[in-house]
Amino acid sequence: MESGRKKRRSREEWRALLGRFEASGLSLAAFCRAESVCAASVHRWRGLLGNGDGQDVGMGQAVAARPGFVDLGALQAPAHPSARFELTLELGGGLVLHLVRG
Repeated sequence: MESGRKKRRSREEWRALLGRFEASGLSLAAFCRAESVCAASVHRWRGLLGNGDGQDVGMGQAVAARPGFVDLGALQAPAHPSARFELTLELGGGLVLHLVRG
């Protein structure tokens, strides 16, 4: 591997790495330094690698099912043009989108 180039790990390698992290007893920062891996990548792979029962591999935290698309159906225009219309979407992580018309 060339110097300065990052190693691409397979899913199996990430599963093993996350298992080592759980067993290490180290903080995430210390583990990442020891393994030469980015903390953001660890977080990403934690979310991607579920073991089938709603648990992250090696992390012991529940993963919520996340649909890719939710069809809300066609939104009907209010009967009266000046009627108030509100839509609130909770996007997760404390992010809320609130739309108001009228």
